[in-house]
Amino acid sequence: MIYRNDHPGLIDRFCAKHPRFGISNLMLYIGIAQVIVFFLDLFSRGMFSSLLCFWGPDILRGQVWRLVTFVVAPNNSNPFYLLLGCYVYYWTGQMLEREWGTAKFNLFYLSGVVLSAVSALALTLFQSGLMILLERAGLSSINLAYYLNLSIFLVIATLYSEAQVLFMFVLPIKMKWLALVDVVLILVEVIRYGQMGWWAFALFPLASFVNYFIFTWPFWSMKLGFARRRVDPQVIDFKRARKQAEKKARETGGYLHKCAVCGLTDQDDPDMEFRYCSKCDGYYCYCADHINNHIHIH
Repeated sequence: MIYRNDHPGLIDRFCAKHPRFGISNLMLYIGIAQVIVFFLDLFSRGMFSSLLCFWGPDILRGQVWRLVTFVVAPNNSNPFYLLLGCYVYYWTGQMLEREWGTAKFNLFYLSGVVLSAVSALALTLFQSGLMILLERAGLSSINLAYYLNLSIFLVIATLYSEAQVLFMFVLPIKMKWLALVDVVLILVEVIRYGQMGWWAFALFPLASFVNYFIFTWPFWSMKLGFARRRVDPQVIDFKRARKQAEKKARETGGYLHKCAVCGLTDQDDPDMEFRYCSKCDGYYCYCADHINNHIHIH
């Protein structure tokens, strides 16, 4: 059965009107930038990362570039895991960009950046005392990019749930199970924050999940039955046309198919193939010689 989205949402309409929106191969450039910043940190004792990462109090002091540059701050101090993470994010980003197109993927990532930044700023404004305690404890950044990049993998796992990947390049496992493990780990982390009295930190993964559901809502609405499934009308027309032709043949005892151009029937040439045209108004049958060479009837 074929399903068709006859009523695209605002996001799809925007992307259709602005196909050149965004940067092609965005995750490649972000991964390269993270590697460059990592090597610059080696010679500056982490100065570049500390200047680019997200930290609300510094943003309120005027360092507004942190609202965007946190996406290129390295997520790991271990070079092996950093390169592995960059490769995974690049791989999943390329898959999603090919599936959605450059415009929609960039809009998805930009929306994730905005939601993550807004949630972190809200924490800064309403939990200023907690931020001061964290700063005194040595925590000088918030890893928002981790949840943002993880949401890309969750989208891919949603669209290709049965696809298999090699976990640690050895163990084959379906993407839906890896996604489930990631979600469980995030929930465990949220519970851990709650036990420490830092429930506000649940805003960080929540922002990425909100962004994920915004862009995958058509899939979930169909999956959960919220949206009415629409069968492609062309498929219905073809079946109906065949039934009408078979009924006519039984009633007249004659041919089953007749070309609307040359008049050839399946009785005249039993080996000839006949097709119905989806662009003509009505159920018009054509032989193989005229299915692609006729004037459409309207």
